[in-house]
Order: sequence, then C-alpha cells, then structure tokens
Amino acid sequence: MKLRLAVAADFPAIQAIYAHHVLHGLASFEEQPPAVDEMRRRHDEVVSRGLPWLVADFAGTVAGYGYCAPYRARSAYRYALEDSVYVREDMTGKGVGGALLAELVRRCEALGYRQIVAVIGDSANAASINLHAAFGFLRVGTLRSVGFKFGRWADSVLMQRPLGSGDGTPPEEAATQT
Repeated sequence: MKLRLAVAADFPAIQAIYAHHVLHGLASFEEQPPAVDEMRRRHDEVVSRGLPWLVADFAGTVAGYGYCAPYRARSAYRYALEDSVYVREDMTGKGVGGALLAELVRRCEALGYRQIVAVIGDSANAASINLHAAFGFLRVGTLRSVGFKFGRWADSVLMQRPLGSGDGTPPEEAATQT
C-alpha cells in the first residue's frame, strides 16, 4: 500500500467509496451521495488551504482516502482541524484507515496545527472510535441524537488529539506578539 496525494483520476473511486458510506452507514450524516464534481470541489477547497488529502493506493486501486479540513471557520479555531477517513468496504481490516490517519496526523503536526478533532457518526461506530483511540484520540463527548438517518436517531462522538505541543505553549505567531 502506498499513500499519496489525491489526483484528478482518483475522484471517481473516491466518490464511490464515499457514496457507499453515505448510502449504507452512519459514518457520514449526508443522505445523498455527492457527485464526482462536488467531491473534487471539496478536495480543491481543502488543498487550497495547504492541507492534505491523501489516498491509499493498494496495487493501483484506491483503497481509501482521508483528509483534514478546518474544524470551524471562525479565526480562533485556526489551529484546530477535523479529520475524515473513509475505507473501501472490501478493504476494511487491512490497515488502510490506520495508515491514512497516521500520515494525516504526521503531516498536520508538521504544518503547525495544535489539535485534531474527529466527529464520528454514531456511538456504535466501534471501528472508527477504536481507530482514533489507537492513535491517541480521547473521547471528549457525545452529542446525543443529533442526526436522523435510516429511520433512527444517531449520535456524534467527539474525539480529540493534540498535535505538537498542543495547548502547552502558544502558537509561534501568538508567542512573537507578546
């Protein structure tokens, strides 16, 4: 398996992976899969900020993808990111998600970000909760019944991991302004 930056040719596979999760699970609270062009637009928005959008290439096939985007738009959140990792349904349990998440954490830490947040669809999503826990994310909360999909209420589990020195020191920009 090789991790690399996503390229234009990957987006039909990326869209198919995401569409499966939208249509068959609670990892995403979207109810209709976005088209390939919309997935490209989302990618372009992420990478225009200098953030990573990776694919896991397994023998020439996109086995999964992951990216980090700003956690929230307001300026005080500028050191916090939210990760998203999706694995093709027939590639689960092969280390794809872990490889993607580890590389996202490494890259975002190198970029100077201080916190990474996972907003995990559904309390019963043990695979994602366990994956994040294995990489040092702590469960910091559960938003009960904030989504309604497949005829039932679903929670969002919030997990968080510091990057670099986390909140132990101010960011360089703030430290030089004192």
